[in-house]
Amino acid sequence: MTDAPQHRALEGVRVLDLSRVLAGPWATQILGDFGAEVIKVEKPGAGDDTRQWGPPFVGDAAGGRGDAAYYLCANRNKRSVTIDFSKPEGAAMVRELAARSHILVENFRTGALAAYGLDYASIAAINPAIVYCSVTGFGQTGPYAARAGYDYIAQGMGGLMSVTGDPAGEPMKCAVAVADLFTGMYAVTGILAALRHAERTGQGQQIDAALLDCQVAMMANLGAAYLASGEAPKRVGNHHAAIAPYQVLPTADGHLILAIANDAQFRTFCALANTALADDPRFATNEARVLHRSELSAALGVILRQRSTAQWIAALEAAGVPCGPINTLDQVYADPQVIARGAVESVERSNGQRFKLAANPLRLSATPPETRAAPPLLGEDTEAVLSELLHADSAQLQRWRESGVI
Repeated sequence: MTDAPQHRALEGVRVLDLSRVLAGPWATQILGDFGAEVIKVEKPGAGDDTRQWGPPFVGDAAGGRGDAAYYLCANRNKRSVTIDFSKPEGAAMVRELAARSHILVENFRTGALAAYGLDYASIAAINPAIVYCSVTGFGQTGPYAARAGYDYIAQGMGGLMSVTGDPAGEPMKCAVAVADLFTGMYAVTGILAALRHAERTGQGQQIDAALLDCQVAMMANLGAAYLASGEAPKRVGNHHAAIAPYQVLPTADGHLILAIANDAQFRTFCALANTALADDPRFATNEARVLHRSELSAALGVILRQRSTAQWIAALEAAGVPCGPINTLDQVYADPQVIARGAVESVERSNGQRFKLAANPLRLSATPPETRAAPPLLGEDTEAVLSELLHADSAQLQRWRESGVI
């Protein structure tokens, strides 16, 4: 865990987190990293679905099975409170917590929380300044609003899978849930903008963050290419649709990435590789190289197979030609640059479990993110939070436990 900064950017901000799985928890974890108090409300006896999404699982001090690694990746810097808000008393408790919070994040199906009086209209009626972020598959409006949405579906419907994978194979999803993660990041941006507005005016608002919307937006240059030309981009595998050579190439002992972004870099590469390809009209300019990428790839494959990956990378880096290896995760975490940047940190839970997690990657000179607490055990903060914020005494807590509300 990192040393505490002198000031935390979101110190004094309370987040009520009703989300689970990835997009919502990813957003609230980032808010927690910057100092917000995040109260994660989970179902008694079960918790966030991802606690069971394994293997692998972390073991507890007695050698038993703990939470899945999936859960751990998105839930540091939070307090876990178990409340069954399907019960009227539980819903009333969540409303009380919302009345004392600045931000609420939820990712239930559109309209589902209205049955419990936890929808935006109900919460805004008791806390007009609240920033209420709804993360769904398809948004609060439109013909698909009532559908359940998952990352895989968003990648397919939003166009990403149509441009990912080998042209001769099937469409491919990304191995990491990028639609969820981008939506979580967009949600953080919207939350901070709305929080600034609420602090200035006292007026809260609802943020409607949808996986499909974010996936469509993150198509970036490929989406712009279609909108400009009317021509849908095709899969080009490990090639770049508009730059060449910008691809994976075989070496004598493996593969490397050659990322040449302009003609000068290509000429430098050709001089280093002792080839006249830069003088060939088919390859003299980037536009020509893109049009003749198959012939270029074949020629480059012959050249790069003459040396090992390490030999090529050393020579290319010395010449200023962008390139890189394709690391497995064990190689990633052993990389000296990754180590120097503190990309991995060790955390310890209240039960003595110790494990490593990827750290927040942002570096701020005055208010850096920090890990103050490991991902919580299910319900470990229930009594403390309800005592602090709802002023519940031991008798009240015991009654709630006996009735199954907490």
